[in-house]
Amino acid sequence: MHLDRDVTPDYPLSWQARALTGLMHGTFKPASHLLLRHSLALDAAARLGELVRLVPVGMPEHASVAPAAFAACGGEWIRAGQRSDEGYEGRVLLYLHGGGYFSCSPRTHRPITWRLSVVARRPVLALDYRQGPAHNLADSLADALDAYDCLLKRGHDAADVIIAGDSAGGHLTLATLLALRDRGLPLPVAAICLSPWADLTDFPRRANRWQDPMLAAGRVRWLARRWTSGLDPCDPLVSPVLGDFTGLPPLMIVTGSTEVLRDEAHRVAVRAREGGVPVTYEEWPHMPHVFPILADVLPEARLAFRHMASFLAVAAGVAGPVTEGDVAA
Repeated sequence: MHLDRDVTPDYPLSWQARALTGLMHGTFKPASHLLLRHSLALDAAARLGELVRLVPVGMPEHASVAPAAFAACGGEWIRAGQRSDEGYEGRVLLYLHGGGYFSCSPRTHRPITWRLSVVARRPVLALDYRQGPAHNLADSLADALDAYDCLLKRGHDAADVIIAGDSAGGHLTLATLLALRDRGLPLPVAAICLSPWADLTDFPRRANRWQDPMLAAGRVRWLARRWTSGLDPCDPLVSPVLGDFTGLPPLMIVTGSTEVLRDEAHRVAVRAREGGVPVTYEEWPHMPHVFPILADVLPEARLAFRHMASFLAVAAGVAGPVTEGDVAA
């Protein structure tokens, strides 16, 4: 497998995908139009997120969860698969969840993290980094850098670390890589971004405004304005798509063809290649934002994890095939 390539998976669209995207058009998208118009909505969403932490999230019997603590935040260790770290002692994947920097948590993203533990053949540290409205982008980035530094200080070699994230967590993944490179610190062996939010400048998103079943383009722009208040939105640590990616490790980007964030995900791929970074860019037809989180019900999402396994086999030396059953709930 060549790492530097564009992929458009041509699997037949499942009935589950058709049903879910139709449901999202009628629920998630109108809700975001209605709610994301005032700072009070973010505070309410953050409070709701605290309640969500109490809701049990189903995982397979072979997966385990243990709490993790760091200087300014917490998180959880996820280990899954019968051979999650067999022959890979010391290896780890740092995961940065999405949620627009104001919602979600490691718990909400367990459908992603336990499967990543399987395909990466290593435990996953899902970081509970600080978010808005009480905190800002700098706090989130500081937590990610602190967690990475803690892993190195605990004996993990940078060549044994993978970083991954989705949406806002994809933004944080890219910003973390750029910050590590700029500080002259050792870089992880590879990175994966799922539907990354990479451009926080105040530009109107016209592509897929009507096709995206989940995100309203105007609300994404509203969030970007809020999180960049008092910052330079053209700073690569604020809008990573504007950064110089020279020297960064191999990168995999997974996005859906109808997302409002699709174009900036592709721009990241182009920008990274200009810096000499091998990029596996996958654009899945008709898939919604961060569709791998729906792997419990979407066949396409489970296939995406098998694609991630193929990428990691080359980029990070992860051996062993991954089957549909390995990533099924």
